[in-house]
Amino acid sequence: ARPRRMPLPRGHSMDRTKVETTVKFRVEREVLADAVAWVARGLPNRPPVPVLSGVLIEADRAGTITLSAFDYEVSAKVTVAADVDEGGTVLVTGRLLSDISRALPARPVDVATEGNKVNVTCGTSRFSLLMMAADDYPTLPAAPQPSGTIAGDVFTQAVHQVAIAADRGDTLPILTGVRMQIEGDKVTLLATDRYRLAMRELTWSPASADAAYIALIPARTLGDTAKALGAAGSVELALGGNAGGDGLIGFEAGQRRATTRLLDGEYPKVTSIFPTSVDTEAVLETGALIEAVKR
Repeated sequence: ARPRRMPLPRGHSMDRTKVETTVKFRVEREVLADAVAWVARGLPNRPPVPVLSGVLIEADRAGTITLSAFDYEVSAKVTVAADVDEGGTVLVTGRLLSDISRALPARPVDVATEGNKVNVTCGTSRFSLLMMAADDYPTLPAAPQPSGTIAGDVFTQAVHQVAIAADRGDTLPILTGVRMQIEGDKVTLLATDRYRLAMRELTWSPASADAAYIALIPARTLGDTAKALGAAGSVELALGGNAGGDGLIGFEAGQRRATTRLLDGEYPKVTSIFPTSVDTEAVLETGALIEAVKR
């Protein structure tokens, strides 16, 4: 049977309370560019509804702005410091905002609404983006309760080593995922495309000593998230129950948060392919082996 994405948590709705659309704030260019890049990285090329191509910006008079993106499967959210004169919420095209923020000079960026437009000013550069209907934007799903932490560099390396073996086609969609199994302080990542198999074992710091979880995470999403969070000192994982709670797994590092819906299905029992013993072992210098394989 074809695996399916697990359903959204109960209570998810497209309904959203009407919000104030007057916004005015100043933020450093690098801070804005990094924040937009984080939330916009997973925006769909062909969103099922137009508002899902947007990035939601919520300005708080307390001195922060929160940027969010969601495509019904993956959500991303980040909060950064800013000088906020007028608080409110606006929705603008995410990829366009990402392109603009990367191209701005290294100076403070002023963002302010004017009618149905959002003006972005930096030095002598000025851009105007049409506002989208923020009232129609879906509420981001809430992540499960935190389950433990893992070193950011270790997590990123482990995911990279395993996700490369996941299937990239759709013949067997379940093989496009990375199987994560947690038993106490041990984490096992496993992926295969039927021709190659990768497995990595590592340790983490669980919130409960008897933690036991199994989750099947889309490999591409896991790889992108791990790469984006890898610079952090530690990454907090949030799961629930033996199958990831409400069908979600959450990641958090600093002010960056993300969730993704899990794949639903029974992963094939492939660990038996690994031999229990070997007759011959060879130790090679990594760089020389890579060069030889290339040639």
